[in-house]
Amino acid sequence: MEKSIQSFKNYLEGEKKMATNSVLAYVRDIREFTAFVADKNGLTPITASEADIAAWLLTLKQEDKTGATVNRKLASLRAYYKFLLATGKLKVNPSVNIKTPKIARKEVEYLTIEEVETLLAQPDDGLLGMRDRAILELLYATGLRVSEVIEANLEDINLRMGFVTCNGEHGKARIIPLGRPARAAMEEYIYEGREKLLRGKEDEEKALFLNYYGGRITRQALWKLIGTYAEKAGIEKKITPQILRNSFAVHMIQNGADIKSLQELMGHEDITATQIFLSVSKHRIKEVYDAAHPRA
Repeated sequence: MEKSIQSFKNYLEGEKKMATNSVLAYVRDIREFTAFVADKNGLTPITASEADIAAWLLTLKQEDKTGATVNRKLASLRAYYKFLLATGKLKVNPSVNIKTPKIARKEVEYLTIEEVETLLAQPDDGLLGMRDRAILELLYATGLRVSEVIEANLEDINLRMGFVTCNGEHGKARIIPLGRPARAAMEEYIYEGREKLLRGKEDEEKALFLNYYGGRITRQALWKLIGTYAEKAGIEKKITPQILRNSFAVHMIQNGADIKSLQELMGHEDITATQIFLSVSKHRIKEVYDAAHPRA
């Protein structure tokens, strides 16, 4: 079976010219299904039935996988079965009548540009204020996940060229530009604030963002500082690192970024995760039209 999966991988990379992340995701999904039917009935994908596929999808749902994740896994399986049919390894496609699960779309929460500007203006010029300004600017400028920010090391920031390198969730590094305000805030923090926070631990601590005692900042501390500055800014919405990441994406789309570039910047494995931000942009266009057109 592994030989067949490797042939499928080569097909996706060669003939389909699929992106590396997508190929790896498809292969992972096929291996997951292969293990599922083997454990369940001692089957392989070739001998599995429509009922076995339905049972797998039900198991994924019971494991609280999101609708988008389940749909992607089903898409992977359908692509694999089409490949098996085309190469003569299968005569009947058991996935053909499986319906795609409906996804309950959540409304994207994000800040307006004015709210972001107000939030970013809150940190003072003190030692922790320099650090916090750099964190907030970095989150909004790059759309990094909270885990990516707290796990970042000093060597991941290139101030001379103005970018941050992020290893992401699936091991594939991506390079994200820093805007001018974020770059300035990072320079101030690294050359002035971080030096003082280290407290003589230069050889021990590689973390980019440090706490008051010179150790790596925690997820809880980062969430807390965002909440503190949101309250100080008088923003009534609950603000989380994810909402800043959403704001980055929405504002990029509203200002003309294409969806593929945004997918790469955000490190999304599947483009469907990025496409949710298009709906926000379309809603905004409708609002502008309704407000501006005399016959709207």
